Parts: sequence; C-alpha cells; structure tokens
Amino acid sequence: MVAQGIYAYRPPLPTVIGNEGVGRVLAIGPGVESVKVGDRVLAPKVGDRVLAPLSSFTWRERMVISAVDLSTLPSDADPQQLAMLAINPPTAALLLSEYIDLKPGEWVVQNAANSGVGRWVIAFAKTRGLKTVNIVRRPELVAELEAIGGDVIVVDSPDVSERIKAAVGHAELRLALDGVSGPATGVLAATLSPRGTLVSFAAMSWGPMSISPLDVIFKPLTMRGFWLGHAEFAAKLAPTVAQAAEMIASGRVHIPVAGTYPLSSIKEAIAHAQRGGKILLDVAGSST
Repeated sequence: MVAQGIYAYRPPLPTVIGNEGVGRVLAIGPGVESVKVGDRVLAPKVGDRVLAPLSSFTWRERMVISAVDLSTLPSDADPQQLAMLAINPPTAALLLSEYIDLKPGEWVVQNAANSGVGRWVIAFAKTRGLKTVNIVRRPELVAELEAIGGDVIVVDSPDVSERIKAAVGHAELRLALDGVSGPATGVLAATLSPRGTLVSFAAMSWGPMSISPLDVIFKPLTMRGFWLGHAEFAAKLAPTVAQAAEMIASGRVHIPVAGTYPLSSIKEAIAHAQRGGKILLDVAGSST
C-alpha cells in the first residue's frame, strides 16, 4: 500500500520503504550500553514510532540508527518470526483491549482468522482467558486453527451468523474484529449482541463496508476504526511486542510463511503476496 501511494503515510520519493524487519548489530558507537555487537534487534523501536521515518525504513542491507531506537530480541528465536513482530502482534493485542473491557470467559468474533493478525488474536486471547469465534473461507483451515487454540472455527456461508450464535449459546458477543470489509462487515454486525462494538482494522476485500442499518439502529451497534499509527497507541506498543517475542521464543506462536525472496526478486515477491500468504524479504541474503 505504501508503494502504491494509497497508505496514510506517503514518504517523499525516492525512498526506501519497509515497516518491519529484524537484523543484527554490526558495530556500535562510543558510550552505547543498551545493545552490543551481535545482538538481534528490531528496528525501529516500537513504541517511539510505528511508521519508521525516512532515515530508518527497513528494506535495506544496513542502516545507521540511534541505539535508543532499537529493541533487543531473544537470540534463540526464529528470525523469520521475529521479523513479523512490529505490526500484527500489537494490532491484535490492542484490538482486544482498547474498545471493550472483556473479562475472562467472554467471546470475541473475527473474520480473516487465518491472517497474521487473526492468529495473534487467538494467541493473545488465550493468554487473557478469552474465547474466540473465527470465520475462515476454506474448510481445510478449521483443524489448523483449532490446533492453535481457536475455540470455534466456522467456514463462511450465508447462514454463518446463525451457526455462530448456536455455537456460543446464550453467551454475549460484545466485540467483533473486521479485517475484510465488504459484505463480511455485515456478517459480523448481524452476529454481534445488542450494544456490541465492531472494529475495522483492515480491508482485505478492498470493498466498501456493507452493513444493515437496522443492526446499527436497533441493536444499536458501535462502529470503530483502528490504525496502529494513531498517537494514542504509541506508548502501548513496546510491551505487546516484548510479550509477543517471548511467545515466539517459547514456541507458543508460529506464523506460516508462504515464501522468502531476495530483494532482487521483489517483483516475484509482490506477485506471490498478491496470490496470498505471508511473504518475507531476505534482504541481506541470510535468514540467520
């Protein structure tokens, strides 16, 4: 989206881009004590800024950056998994906490449950004692998401809202997370309990939200939007990233990677990403 010029942040051209990435410290300046040579680090430090400024976009082989902008990561964790820390994990964590005060045992419903955010929603929900209803598009994903802790997995269909309500019984569904938009938003709205909240954080369908005004009027529902770049979230990101890094290192979370490409094969990488799946760039030619 940044490359297409349709994202909320549009750096002046020409520019390096890339908002996520992991690397190793090659050298340090005098007086630096927070990191040492060989440390694996996340750059820039999440919590100070989400969208890296022009001086520290990450799709590059090397960068010079202030040590205070670096977060040290577990040395024994999978670097591919660590490279995906800066956006999806804090998004998932904040979606679960910033809009509804959910108590252990309560339910949250989400679409795009097989996405990176969706899988992290399942993981963080488990740590908080929450239960998840997860909508997917392919039947073969049901067992996979059950294996990582999803409580209810349903394949999208015309009667999916009724099947979800039957699955949770008399429990309330007070929070719905929409990463798809289009008609999928209306499905979540129909599924929510009265006075529930629907949070839009992505639009994978690229379509406008399609929602019955009757759900908004008579339930009534609250519609909210989430973007990780909003200033009110800045101070809350570092703790969620640290927790996510520990969850990766302990093996509790592993996000499937569909392919890894060198930066010289960026066109092929983009084509693969457009077909679906999480694609990584191995910029320096080594995933270690």
